Amino acid sequence: MEAREFFHTVAERAGLSREEAADLTRATLSSLADRLSEGETRHLAGLLPPSLNELPAGRAETFGFDEFVRRVSEHTGLTVRETTDGVRAVFTTVHDEIGDEQFEHVTAQLPREFQPAS
Repeated sequence: MEAREFFHTVAERAGLSREEAADLTRATLSSLADRLSEGETRHLAGLLPPSLNELPAGRAETFGFDEFVRRVSEHTGLTVRETTDGVRAVFTTVHDEIGDEQFEHVTAQLPREFQPAS
């Protein structure tokens, strides 16, 4: 999947414009890199489309889903509800892109509250 298609999918799932979805996707992936270890961030980057794989070095910070949403919301200017729905749409789209096994591997460092709803 190319980045353009990725953004379109996130936009549809979250009810956002493509521009909002692109900004939200980048902010979500950047915040995810803050939450994952450096090695896991590199692993994830290798699984993403080329224009989405330039992630900051993983920092392995410990924070929950509410703080994650706050950080993304602060970056995007979206409401907490829009951001929450958008973050879940990004996670679901990443899951679709990389498959079950890789997604479980990447998200193993995250609490259950980060998992997309089934």
